[in-house]
Amino acid sequence: MENKKTKNSAFTLVELLVVIAIFSTLIVAIIGIFVAGVRQQRIALANQTLLDQASFALEFMSRTLRIANKELGQGCLSQLGLNYEITHAGSGIKFINTLEAGDCQEFFVESGRLKYFKLSTGQTLPLTSEKLQVNVLNFNLIGQSQDDNLQPRVTLFLDINGLKLQTTVSQRNLDVRR
Repeated sequence: MENKKTKNSAFTLVELLVVIAIFSTLIVAIIGIFVAGVRQQRIALANQTLLDQASFALEFMSRTLRIANKELGQGCLSQLGLNYEITHAGSGIKFINTLEAGDCQEFFVESGRLKYFKLSTGQTLPLTSEKLQVNVLNFNLIGQSQDDNLQPRVTLFLDINGLKLQTTVSQRNLDVRR
């Protein structure tokens, strides 16, 4: 009789530990990639929200300023014949809204939020959420006086959370002397 050795087909402890270490490393890498992807998606969503709100505010202000009417004695602006008046040391603008029965209205920044004031209702409405910080709102007027032959234009500059936007709006109705 010959002695036959039987072979065991089991893994050794060292082989098992190596396999577990490799598997754990792969799982940690996959989870890291997933977490980084979720983080990037949150950043992209926050940037999109910022862009959406800033675009809404800029578009709303542009449309409203475009239809402003000249001061003809309503008592809104400081002088007759003006189309717009700068307020809040350059970070606000007052005007007469022709679509809302000649209501005196104003855009300005208060406590880091863009606001919209309507004299007829006495309401101050926010145009941006509390999550956004309006760093700068500036207005530059051209042609607001009746002593020139320029069509009234408002250039507004808006900085919300570091996103800088600028646009120029001219009044819809011609306002130059002929």
